[in-house]
Amino acid sequence: MLLLKNVSNRSVNQFSSKILRFSTTIGALPEKDKSAHRNLNGNLGQPTSWTHPHLLKNGDIVPNIKVEEFKERRARLMQGIQKHSFNIEPTIKNHTVIIPSATKKYMSDKIPYVFRQNSEFFYLTGCLEPDSVLVMTIDESSQPTSTLFMRPKDKHAELWDGPRTGVDNSLELFGVEEAYPVSQFKTQIARKTNEKDHTVIWYDEHTSDQHHLSEIFRDSKTKRPLKSPATFLQSMRLFKSPAEIDLMRKTCKIASDAINEAMAESQPGFSEHHLFAMVDFKCRMNDASYLAYPPVVAGGNNATTIHYINNTQLVQSGDMVLMDAGCEYGGYTSDITRTWPINGEFTEPQRVLYDVILTLQKDLIGILLREGGENLDKLFETMCLRLGKYLKEVGLIAAHITNDQAIAKAAYAFCPHHVSHYLGMDVHDTPLMSRSMKLMPGMVCTVEPGIYIAKDRLDVPKEFRGIGIRIEDDVYIADSDRVEVLTADCIKERSSLESLLKSKRQ
Repeated sequence: MLLLKNVSNRSVNQFSSKILRFSTTIGALPEKDKSAHRNLNGNLGQPTSWTHPHLLKNGDIVPNIKVEEFKERRARLMQGIQKHSFNIEPTIKNHTVIIPSATKKYMSDKIPYVFRQNSEFFYLTGCLEPDSVLVMTIDESSQPTSTLFMRPKDKHAELWDGPRTGVDNSLELFGVEEAYPVSQFKTQIARKTNEKDHTVIWYDEHTSDQHHLSEIFRDSKTKRPLKSPATFLQSMRLFKSPAEIDLMRKTCKIASDAINEAMAESQPGFSEHHLFAMVDFKCRMNDASYLAYPPVVAGGNNATTIHYINNTQLVQSGDMVLMDAGCEYGGYTSDITRTWPINGEFTEPQRVLYDVILTLQKDLIGILLREGGENLDKLFETMCLRLGKYLKEVGLIAAHITNDQAIAKAAYAFCPHHVSHYLGMDVHDTPLMSRSMKLMPGMVCTVEPGIYIAKDRLDVPKEFRGIGIRIEDDVYIADSDRVEVLTADCIKERSSLESLLKSKRQ
């Protein structure tokens, strides 16, 4: 998660509203025949359309996204930074933006964790290799230039860790103007910044995996202050291109089908870990890279702990299971929550609360872009008030509470989390983008009301204690008056859910 240091929320919101001017969605990009990669030699450091045709179409760098889109993103970022900075200080026109890749991390001696690329680096390059650096520059000519610093080809290292793309192949594969070995970063960055006066360096040292880069800047003779490009990047990532939305549809479809199958096959006596393994397996068998985050698989009272991820308990007949899980496909994530009775039958208290949350969630999806759902903060306020009114109807909030503010406050005790967040390459995507920002076409967000009543809570009737329910879907703002539920295939209607659960038990 990228953080912009020493900036107040108010400042970030004001800053974001200004830079959204250059964060429009990318239009359809022209198809080009990329079969003629004649200059690329040997195996590269990631799948390509000619080595992995079952994963990538002709011309794709990563699934569904071609080199032209990555080049357009880099140009738009640099031109946007230059334009924004010119409005503040017209004499400064030269900018250098440095985006490092992730680096390999180890769980123990020589045993690495599964590698996941830095989202910002991936967004701008499509490159999946560790220990690389992207440098982008722009000057008075307003023609941005991109340079990749890559690990060189090395037969000995590749014997152990697999092929590398190398420096020469990077030019054509990733569509950059220059490429050098990473060992030349210090020399080249000095040249790029020293040959032009008044160059602003944009580099977020606080979130970089490659800490040695910060040392290079500290040792630099110029001692120029570093600015974070995170807010610019996140304002771009907030709006998905058509290619990105297709990937979001795919990752949501994979997770929806996996959760449906896990629900259908669940049985009393299964462990939470077993259910975790089921949804993980089913996502991977449908080409997901891995789960997007440690899933919540919570039976019974465990579901009242919002971020419960121990997943170690057995789920007994009569308990409900709350599963919050999603997967990553092509670098994009899904995020779904479903709750169901492990034995296939709702008890009366479970049914009452499930119907409350399902009705509320459908209400909230229905008012997105409308009054009460203009932005995510407004949606949260609406959620609290409507949840409170529904809970009054079923007797969980006292009838004498009539003031809307008091009703919403009482409801917050049952659902103490926000009802939505942005979604994309990361699960909690673009965290610097304010939830008070107006929802606009191209955005993707979640809608996830819940209710959590711990078994030791004494201010509610006993039969409702120990129940936690959340229903979460991923929603694409398709245009100014239409939304698309990307996770619509994941069953949530109670009658359909009961039919699904019974179908495997007969």
